Amino acid sequence: MFRKLLKWILGLGLVMLVVLVFCFGYCWYLSGHIEERFSGRRWEIPSTIYSDTTLLFPGKQVSRLALEKKLKKLGYQAKPRSPEEKGEYHPVDTGLEVFFKDLQIPDKDRPGFSAVLEIGQGQIREIRRTGADKRLPLVELGPEVLMEFFGKERELRRVVSIETIPEHLADAVIAAEDNRFYSHFGVDPIGILRAMYTNLRHLSIRQGGSTLTQQLAKNYFLTPERTFRRKFHELFITLAIEANYSKDEILEIYLNEIYMGQKGSAAIHGVGEAAYFYFGKKVENLTLAESAMIAGIIKSPNVLSPYTHPEECKDRRDQVLRAMHEQQFITEQQLSMALEDPIKTAGFEKYSRRAPYFMDYVSQQLDSLYPEDILSSMGFSIYTTLDTEVQAAAENALKNGLARLEKSIPDLRRDDPEKKLQGAVVVMHPRTGNILAMVGGRNYANSQFNRITQARRQPGSCFKPIAVAALLDTFKPSDPLSNEKTTYQVNGKPWTPKNFGEFPGEKLSVRDMLRLSCNRAAVDMVVRGGPEKVVEQAENFNFSTPMRPYPSIALGAFEVIPLELARAYCAFAADGIQPFPLSVRDVVDENGNVLVQRHMDIHSVISPAKAFLITSMLESVVTDGTAGALTRQGITFPLAGKTGTTNDFRDTWFIGYTQDFLALVWVGFDNGDPVGTTGSGAALPIFAELVKSVPGQISHNSFTIPPGVVEKKVCRQSGELPVFLKCPETYEEFFLESNQPQKKCPVHGKDSVFKKAVDGVKNLFN
Repeated sequence: MFRKLLKWILGLGLVMLVVLVFCFGYCWYLSGHIEERFSGRRWEIPSTIYSDTTLLFPGKQVSRLALEKKLKKLGYQAKPRSPEEKGEYHPVDTGLEVFFKDLQIPDKDRPGFSAVLEIGQGQIREIRRTGADKRLPLVELGPEVLMEFFGKERELRRVVSIETIPEHLADAVIAAEDNRFYSHFGVDPIGILRAMYTNLRHLSIRQGGSTLTQQLAKNYFLTPERTFRRKFHELFITLAIEANYSKDEILEIYLNEIYMGQKGSAAIHGVGEAAYFYFGKKVENLTLAESAMIAGIIKSPNVLSPYTHPEECKDRRDQVLRAMHEQQFITEQQLSMALEDPIKTAGFEKYSRRAPYFMDYVSQQLDSLYPEDILSSMGFSIYTTLDTEVQAAAENALKNGLARLEKSIPDLRRDDPEKKLQGAVVVMHPRTGNILAMVGGRNYANSQFNRITQARRQPGSCFKPIAVAALLDTFKPSDPLSNEKTTYQVNGKPWTPKNFGEFPGEKLSVRDMLRLSCNRAAVDMVVRGGPEKVVEQAENFNFSTPMRPYPSIALGAFEVIPLELARAYCAFAADGIQPFPLSVRDVVDENGNVLVQRHMDIHSVISPAKAFLITSMLESVVTDGTAGALTRQGITFPLAGKTGTTNDFRDTWFIGYTQDFLALVWVGFDNGDPVGTTGSGAALPIFAELVKSVPGQISHNSFTIPPGVVEKKVCRQSGELPVFLKCPETYEEFFLESNQPQKKCPVHGKDSVFKKAVDGVKNLFN
């Protein structure tokens, strides 16, 4: 009997030894995998694309309502009293009191501060610091989130370290989820027994016995399935984690991993992202009550969300606060004050892709730098040039403009979404090339084809200024051009250009040719000046589409990419300097290191003097030419522009610019159906609505006359220097210093008077 008992004990001991060896070995095996996982990149963090910042300065045109709307988009909260914390503002009779958030962008790290913005008569009058007589010349608002490169799990996360997590948040999580966290070894037998007792007493599941480490093991390494095999793995992973990492390290990983709710289709993970999602602030700035709320919703984020179940959320928060008091994390006074604190969320918009055509353009540029899996996992911050105010204005202007056209011309309506009337808008800063807005079509959901960057369309009369720029060494703005009906031989075939409408007189000056968009005069200039020079100038302007030296090049017969056409016009606004279209400013990794920094890429394509002459002539287009409707609509600031319409009204255009703002608008059908109106009737009203919607973007400064330009009075009929008291009509015109009038007017000069007298005598004898 004794031998049998001894044998049984030895056998049991051997089995236990084998089990212990197996457990130890399995834990050691798991430790290697856990170490490998934790020592590497722990989470896939989506890269975030941001808009440009917004500058506020005295004199900027903006309404208080528009500024409040902007602040709300940036997560600022309106308060009935003066703001006390960063991210708050208070409307007052004279403007706004704002406690600006910290600004952390590449090359700039500015702490938040409180200031008063006085706003009146549609503009910012003054900015001064609160409580100090210090006036500020400029304040910069942070960028808006435009898009995120999600991985397959679509997780949003901001990784925070244990040092930045406030003590009361860590205490709240421990009180709510695992009050013996710092005393157990990963599995808490006491907690399990307590949970079993509570559940049996209430005959329902009221408590769970899982520790924070067990929750971490389950969420980080295992699937949600409820099987014995999974629980077995969870146990050993828990023990391996506890054996290899300190409690603070485990808590830090847990607080960054835990699921905290849903933002549309994107999942919120970690307390860092939760702090922004629920309260619009950094985790280190959370109050005691806010920390308790975040800790409370861990139990069931969607059921206890303050956005969907505010009463249940408050009840759960109060439970956590009382648990913190019971466990002596907070005092009676702190408990009382926190219980009185109402839950005030930041509010949020469901994740949506903004400025989709621009985002596609940015993504294409980023694809050349980083693979998709890098962008969806490395947590880059990508700062762009997009101005969200201008983007919204461009989208609305295009939408409204196309609807007006279809209403006024019913033949333009199409039921098939793929065949509808289309349009496109791009807005740029002409000196830097920064793309402020891009709308590549009427509806991104129906068509992802970007008509700004991918379409090839005939520019029509919008190409005439480029032709003039090529020939300014030959022709002066006052030189007369032929408006007579003329037939040219092109490749052995006759071709006769036609005008849109009637133009009085047999001759027009170069300026009037652009002002009135006279086709015959434009072709006459190019034929006499040399179409080869125009092709050469087009190549210098970096058009990628091929062009031939035919007379029809004067009328924009060769296709261009709209973005390249806008870029060409930038040179006219920027003293002949053409920038590269810039959409991405900086790419920054999650540690704040700048990986890519795009600076302006510019080069000279024409002289400043020639650029000014083109601009001056295009100002005439707006003041009393084909774009004169802009003046009638109240747009009176210095503006240069050009309308464009192709044969059979297939493409309609307007391009307008100031010194610091350029917008191109195209309207047409993808299949080339006629629009039935001109650029001034289709595209120009869209431009007008756009610029009226963004008054703060327009500086109202006049174009500056550069060196190399002279101004002289000339005879309107001949374009030469006037003869004193003989030329009936004269005007002031700008010229290149190297190509200015040198001779007197031949029409009204001495030779002309003598010839007229002789002709008169001859007529008497005939």
